[in-house]
Amino acid sequence: MNVSHSPAAAGASATDAFTTAGGTAGLKTARLYLCTDARRDRGDFAEFVDAAFAGGVDIIQLRDKAIEAAEELELLAVLKEAAQRHGRLWAVNDRADIAVLSGAQVFHIGQKDLPLPAARTLLNGNAAIGLSSHTPDQVDAALVATAGPAGLDYFCVGPVWATPTKPGRAAVGPDLVKYAAAATAKAANEVPWFAIGGIDHSNVSEVVAAGARRIVVVRAITEAADPAAAAASLLAALDAAGS
Repeated sequence: MNVSHSPAAAGASATDAFTTAGGTAGLKTARLYLCTDARRDRGDFAEFVDAAFAGGVDIIQLRDKAIEAAEELELLAVLKEAAQRHGRLWAVNDRADIAVLSGAQVFHIGQKDLPLPAARTLLNGNAAIGLSSHTPDQVDAALVATAGPAGLDYFCVGPVWATPTKPGRAAVGPDLVKYAAAATAKAANEVPWFAIGGIDHSNVSEVVAAGARRIVVVRAITEAADPAAAAASLLAALDAAGS
C-alpha cells in the first residue's frame, strides 16, 4: 500500500485511505486487532506475527513499554514486512515519532497521550489514528472527533473485563459496549470501533451480543500454542455469535 500521499490534505479522511485497495485489508473491514509485545521471552516475534496474520488477524500493533526506540524500529520493520506479505495493516502505539519514522499505517493513542490534532499534524495524514475510550463521555467525544477529513479514524471501548495488560484500569463491563453500539448507530458518519480488554474465546459471544463487531485481543493469541489457529478460531466465534 502506498501511504506517501496525504489524504487529509486531499480532503479525504485517513480511514478512506486505508479501506480495501490493492488487496490490503482495510480498516473499515477489519474485525480482529491484535496487540503484542516484543516477545523477548520467546524470541519468535517474526514467526509469531506471520502466524497471526496467516490466521486472519487484520491489524497487529506492537505495544511494549520495555523496549527502546531503536529496537522498536527494528521490530516494526519486521512487522511491516509481514503485514505487506499478507496484505494486512500494522500499528504503532503512543509514539508519533516512531510512527512517522517507521511509516506506520495505523497509530493509536490513549486519553492522556498526544492530542489528536497534534498527532494528525505530525503524521501528515499518512496514518489512520485510533483512540482508547473508557466512559460514555469519552465514547461521545470520540464520535464527535471523527467528523471532518482530519478526524479520528477509529476508537476502542474498554477494558470490557479486567486484564493484566492494563493494570489499575477498572473494567467497564459489557454496558459500555452496548452504549457504544447504540451511539454509533445514531451517528451521522460510520466509524469503526473495537471492544477491548480481557476478550477471549470464552466471552467473545458476550461482547458480540452487546453490540461489538470488532475486537482487540492480546493474550487470546499471544499466549496460544498455535497463534494462527487461535486467530482463526476467534474469527469463527465472531461469525457464529453475530449470525
